[in-house]
Amino acid sequence: MNQFKRAMVVVAHPDDAEFGCSGTVARWSASGVEVTYVLCTDGSKGSDDAQMTSSRLALTRKHEQQAAAEVLGVKNVVFLDYPDSYLIPNLELRRDIAREIRRHRPQKVICQNPIRTLATGRGSGHPAHIAAGEATLSAVFPTARDRLTFPELLEEGLEPHAVEEVFIFGTDMPDWWIDVSGSIDKVVEAIKQHKSQVGDRLEELDERMRASRHSVGKQHGMEFGEAFKRLIYN
Repeated sequence: MNQFKRAMVVVAHPDDAEFGCSGTVARWSASGVEVTYVLCTDGSKGSDDAQMTSSRLALTRKHEQQAAAEVLGVKNVVFLDYPDSYLIPNLELRRDIAREIRRHRPQKVICQNPIRTLATGRGSGHPAHIAAGEATLSAVFPTARDRLTFPELLEEGLEPHAVEEVFIFGTDMPDWWIDVSGSIDKVVEAIKQHKSQVGDRLEELDERMRASRHSVGKQHGMEFGEAFKRLIYN
């Protein structure tokens, strides 16, 4: 892959990027790429604690995400603050993601799988992940690229921008694998920052994150790898 300067990761929740693509993020950051995170929701529903409130959880998860981003070397973290559990791929979300694409001008974008695959035990995944993936792909093409779509973005001084490539994680039809052997420790350390979500499962998650990435990597000559569906736009 040719060297590039800017990348963006768009996901539904704080911790989604850490679980799905943090090895790649750490590798890119270490090579000098400016990585921007865009979090679509506030993560305000992910707790079984009867004493927890949505506002307190949202604030906690924001701090956790910022700490994880720091571990990985992420330069910018943007919170769109849509309410958790209600995310849909509507025009408002598409515009807000396109705004950040135009603002930060990434050459590469990572996003979540926009398709229900029925391939996992939970039977197709989280609806917010699917919504974030669909909205991101629609924001990349054609919204961020086309001058006349959402003219208010032009009024904000945000010129159109064409993303070169998108990498989708969480798909059952990957065709691109990235070697994250040099950043696997960063993966584990970043996930550990999400204390509200991982609780006392740190040792279990350490083993799971290493095992899952080892399973992906060994099929492609890597000690640890992450798998993506790659879309080329240029």
